[in-house]
Amino acid sequence: MTTIRILLLFTVVCNISGAVAPVHKVEKINILVLTERGGQHESFTAEALQWLETEKKNLNISFTEINNTKPVNEIYLQQFQLILQLDYPPYGWTQVAEKAFIKYIDEGQGGWIGFHHATLLGEFDGYPLWNWFSEFMGEIRFQNYIAQMADGTVHVEDSNHPVMKGVSPSFVLLADEWYTFDKSPRENVHVLANVDEACYNPQTDIKMGDHPAIWVNPKKKARNVYFLMGHSDKLFESGDFKTMFANAIKWAGSK
Repeated sequence: MTTIRILLLFTVVCNISGAVAPVHKVEKINILVLTERGGQHESFTAEALQWLETEKKNLNISFTEINNTKPVNEIYLQQFQLILQLDYPPYGWTQVAEKAFIKYIDEGQGGWIGFHHATLLGEFDGYPLWNWFSEFMGEIRFQNYIAQMADGTVHVEDSNHPVMKGVSPSFVLLADEWYTFDKSPRENVHVLANVDEACYNPQTDIKMGDHPAIWVNPKKKARNVYFLMGHSDKLFESGDFKTMFANAIKWAGSK
């Protein structure tokens, strides 16, 4: 058998046996973005939406923005791999949307990322506390906030978590509104980072002691991560913040 015929036969055998590695297509992450437009969080929301638009290709994402939960039901959520609660509060949802969201999270149908206003847990605007959502966030209730805004130093606690890949051990986030709660969620969640209350600039008496700032709830089947920050567009001046945001999308948006 000639050398050429041997090479041709080897090529055919390799192709049939699967020795040539197939090319795997990375699935696009389709995101449902819940936003509240206007008001004091508008600068962050607008900047976040612009950042998502800019990062569509890099993150391989598409997204749909809604400003209320009227469209949300079980069938509607099936098209999304990720829900991004972009400063949308945990009250005022339709009952159908609440049930669909609970099933989505508890059954791990997709992932979830929440920012800032997503933990405004209590009795607000005539709505009762959503007990399931409070439990989801570590059995906490909103207590207070730093109204005048403050720079905060964030310390990473779990550098091995995918959300913290490539993030500095400590970094400063400018002029944000830091929430406090009736207790630390730590015993009910897994904390990825905390905010150093001793380093607020300007200083404030509004403190809660142990102050987790980024956490996940591993008790839920859905991959989830909550970010305490999310008031000001100045967050996007931080490379570490943008890295965390991108990491969270890639991690929570994949199963």
